[in-house]
Amino acid sequence: MIYIKTAEEIELMRQAALVVSRTLAEVAKYIKPGVTTLYLDKIAEDYIRSQGAVPGFKGYSGYPATLCTSVNEQVVHGIPNSRPLQEGDIISVDCGAIRKGYYGDHAYTFAIGQIKPEIQKLIDITKESLYLGIEQIGPGKRIGDIAYAIQSHAEKNGYGVVRELTGHGLGKNLHEEPSVPNFGKRGSGVKLRDGMVLAIEPMINLGKKEVRQLSDGWTIVTTDKLPSAHFEHDVAIVDGKPVILSTFDYVEEVLAKQHA
Repeated sequence: MIYIKTAEEIELMRQAALVVSRTLAEVAKYIKPGVTTLYLDKIAEDYIRSQGAVPGFKGYSGYPATLCTSVNEQVVHGIPNSRPLQEGDIISVDCGAIRKGYYGDHAYTFAIGQIKPEIQKLIDITKESLYLGIEQIGPGKRIGDIAYAIQSHAEKNGYGVVRELTGHGLGKNLHEEPSVPNFGKRGSGVKLRDGMVLAIEPMINLGKKEVRQLSDGWTIVTTDKLPSAHFEHDVAIVDGKPVILSTFDYVEEVLAKQHA
């Protein structure tokens, strides 16, 4: 069942999404070689609680942490650990928060120091594909239009598009209908309607599309061990148009200061 949100609910969800956006920016201040993902996880949990929210992932289906920290060939759902980040790594940080009963769910892929140009291009194309997917939201459009835009941009650049994991509806539950795949045919799938809130999240691999799950029951990795990138926004449909509830602005302000 698809839950259609009121304007008041969308505003509450925007506030939850912005807690996550600010949390990612707080985490971004500490992402560098030598830092552990467990340390980043503590920063995130403390910050979320300071904002009058609670971590959205911790305890969800038994997940043990506040963040999903997926390094290099890890696609998503990487569990924070004591391994220090290294120069040349990339890390997808996925974060959720619950505020006043509603979820925010938002992800960004970071470079650790200097990375190879081909990996930077993967990050750039994955981020571009997210926005190209969002641009497909409009009157008469369907989920397949979002999916096709993401898939076509990734694949024309030679990348693998993960099939086993998708974006999703969002609201009082972390995962609601409809699913939002990153591959599909134009004009197919659920028709988009005002009041839907979608978590759109391309997961794009440098190499092949195939993935597998590790024995921890959570971490998804590429089968060819090549890097993967992941970006995610929360998007409401209002008057037939996309309204992005989350923002990368806070993260990118931090990154700009670091590179100044």
